[in-house]
This record gives sequence, structure tokens and C-alpha cells, in this order.
Amino acid sequence: MGRTFGNLTRMRHVITYSLSPFVQRAFPHYFSKGIPNVLRRTRACALRVVPPFVGLYLVYTWGTQEFEKSKRKNPATYENDK
Repeated sequence: MGRTFGNLTRMRHVITYSLSPFVQRAFPHYFSKGIPNVLRRTRACALRVVPPFVGLYLVYTWGTQEFEKSKRKNPATYENDK
């Protein structure tokens, strides 16, 4: 009456490999090798990534302070007004 779902067509020249779910491990060496590797890689690229962010932060804070200063009125201009 037809083929079942999952075996609808015959694929030629395709090789598939699989492991038993009992052999696979979800997080092998996660704590012993994974976390130290992340820390090592982060330290390796930190000197390339952090300085531009610090520079941009300093430029941004300087720009916002200058903008706030430029919005204020000069009180010396209005001394003689009554």
C-alpha cells in the first residue's frame, strides 16, 4: 500500500552514519576542557577587542558632556536685562 513515512524514496549513492544514543554524550568534557578553553580564547582576543570599546565609550561620554554644556545659556549675556 505504499511506503512508510521516512522511507518514501530510495536514495542511491548516499551514505549515512549514525551513533547509538547510548554511545553519545551530550556534554563531553564540558567542565574540564570547555570552560577553560573559553577563558583562554577570551583572554587571547581581549587585547584586540577591549581598547576600541573603551575609546568609543570615552568619545561618547565626552560628546554627551559637551552637548549638555552647549545647551546651557551663558549667564553673562543676560546680566543687564531687566
